[in-house]
Amino acid sequence: MANILIQPVQLDELSALAQIGAKTFSQTFASSNDPKDFEAYLDKAFATEQLSIEMNNPEASFSFAKVEDKIVGYLKTNRGTAQTENVEGRTLEIERIYVDAEVQGSGVGKALFEHALEEAKAIEADAIWLGVWEENPKAIEFYARQGFMAFGEHEFKIGRDVQRDILGFVDKGYPEFD
Repeated sequence: MANILIQPVQLDELSALAQIGAKTFSQTFASSNDPKDFEAYLDKAFATEQLSIEMNNPEASFSFAKVEDKIVGYLKTNRGTAQTENVEGRTLEIERIYVDAEVQGSGVGKALFEHALEEAKAIEADAIWLGVWEENPKAIEFYARQGFMAFGEHEFKIGRDVQRDILGFVDKGYPEFD
């Protein structure tokens, strides 16, 4: 694949963030969820108003992955109180890594993950953690290859459907994290 460029998302790019967010979330999960509940979730989670609130949190960060100036994925990380779970220590949460289905397997996800590693190093994090849906084997396999180890679980709701996310972490002992 051509060069993958990782760039911070700017406030004037909220519409593009909403588009890639809804597109990649739909590609990954639409077929596994009730259509009405799923549409309502998309409308709320990827509304520009909601994304603006998230982007204005100084402990959250969004980055685009671009190839030939086309947005092909994005990353959201959280520190401190922006994290979706209270995880002990100085940690960085990877809340979202999503890649357009057209380019999956081409290194875009890995480039976004490596960007998250750099963010973790910059804040001197002790560990990186994330949640991944138990019914998403491609993502589970990807994170396992990156060295993630399960440490718990939490609920994720899409409408009335309560789903289980596996929580995993990589600590400073991971070679790429040193």
